[in-house]
Amino acid sequence: MNIKETISMINKMQTDGVIQRYAIGGAVGATFYLEPVATLDVDVFVALQPEVGKLLANPQPIFDYLKARGGTMNDEYIVVAGWPVQFLPAANPLTAEALEQAVEKDVAGVPARVFTAEHLAAIALQTGRAKDKARLLQFAEAGGLDAARFQDIILRHGLTEAWKRFEKQFLDDTR
Repeated sequence: MNIKETISMINKMQTDGVIQRYAIGGAVGATFYLEPVATLDVDVFVALQPEVGKLLANPQPIFDYLKARGGTMNDEYIVVAGWPVQFLPAANPLTAEALEQAVEKDVAGVPARVFTAEHLAAIALQTGRAKDKARLLQFAEAGGLDAARFQDIILRHGLTEAWKRFEKQFLDDTR
């Protein structure tokens, strides 16, 4: 599996106008800030816009483009250069903001747009699955978050109470 080739293909999709803006989130996005963890796929968030006169956005052009270039479907993923990729809409205000404020990172000479550490942590808090709480704990313990920026994000997105619960459950004994 070659993540560099996968990201190169996603960049080409953007250059060719198949997608407008993208950013990598999830576990792969977190590896730009934390120790790598095992993951099955690359979560690529995109701004999907409905066609003129339609109410829903159609992701089919993404799949058609990638299939024409060797991608293969596997359940909800499309495999690109050996990596299962899941294209996800920036479907709520937090992921939309994360997509808008994504930063560029380098992957062996290839630029990749990635959610900021603070947005990845806030999304993990919002999602709240066990694996997301583990990632959030990694962020908190690594000290890699800009605390003021993180607090601003969770305040604006109504996650302050969830953060207080997380702190009480996971961080009170570690401080």
